[in-house]
Amino acid sequence: MLLRTLLVFVPIALGLRYAGVDPLWTFATAAVAIIPLADLLTETTEKVARYLGPTAGGLLNASLGNAPEIIIGGFALKNGLPSVVKASITGSILCNLLLASGLAMLVGGWKREKQKFNAIFAGMTAGLMMLASVGLIIPSLFNLTSPSVEAQLSLEIAILLFVLYALSLVFSFVTHKHWFAAAAAHGEGHSPEDPRGGLQTGLAVLAGTAVVLALVSEVLTDALEPAIKTIGLSEVFAGVIVLGVLGNVAEVFSAVRFARRDKMQLALASTLGAAQQVALVVAPVLVFISYAFSPPMNLLFTPFEVVAITLAVMIVARLTGDGESNWLEGVMLIALFLMFALGFYFLPAPMSEI
Repeated sequence: MLLRTLLVFVPIALGLRYAGVDPLWTFATAAVAIIPLADLLTETTEKVARYLGPTAGGLLNASLGNAPEIIIGGFALKNGLPSVVKASITGSILCNLLLASGLAMLVGGWKREKQKFNAIFAGMTAGLMMLASVGLIIPSLFNLTSPSVEAQLSLEIAILLFVLYALSLVFSFVTHKHWFAAAAAHGEGHSPEDPRGGLQTGLAVLAGTAVVLALVSEVLTDALEPAIKTIGLSEVFAGVIVLGVLGNVAEVFSAVRFARRDKMQLALASTLGAAQQVALVVAPVLVFISYAFSPPMNLLFTPFEVVAITLAVMIVARLTGDGESNWLEGVMLIALFLMFALGFYFLPAPMSEI
């Protein structure tokens, strides 16, 4: 597979870092190396999850599905780049909602009249995303009147978002799991012949991939600031587009693969579910991690970021509410992502500094 051949960039990135080469080249090779590692982590997580059953497997996917974003964000916080981390949260949400979902609808629906999926799942995800958008808006509005307590407010909202996600897992896997049973059965594969051996191998690969991903993520974030200065990009654009897309390449490829096989339910579970996890898990976890450094990260986003997330959630909810998709809807989502990308590129530098 083409993605596996990109693993050769892992030793190259590590070698360039320790050789003291131009940070731009180090950043570029590390960015390429992140792609196959993220894909391998996601693929291995899905395989291990099948050995654990639907409930434990779902929890594992929820915990590790966005590991690349948390690892990259954690190292960026260590390097004193909270604005880039917040922008990467925005980018992850927009990439999953618009780019990944749009590509899945386009590829899967190109030779089909329409594709169907679980409208209940899409509706619940859209509702949770709307609540998360409100959570991101509140610190920005509160900053207009009482900016001195925004850090404490951000921490409390992060806790609420995390609790909300935990309750959504209880809803999906315990109290209302029968609503999602048909979709889960549709995605199940063949039972493994050697469960214990396969599980041990999967866990070993999972642990090894996570360690290598952490090493490459550290190389990437160390070279990030000098690289974006050399290119002339703003921190917000680098976070939203560069890190946002890099951290979600695995979801993009998975969604396209599922959609091509006419498994749109699995495709949207990968994209919409990932966006939900970013808003309700990744953002709060990064806020918690930031307290290990100084100063802690807040949830104060630029007005353009807040508007972009809110509009993206509203439009995706409108297009997926009927439980059907087609290739034109995919084109619409991709076009909207490109519009936002242009907006972030031309966003004035003073507005991006929070």
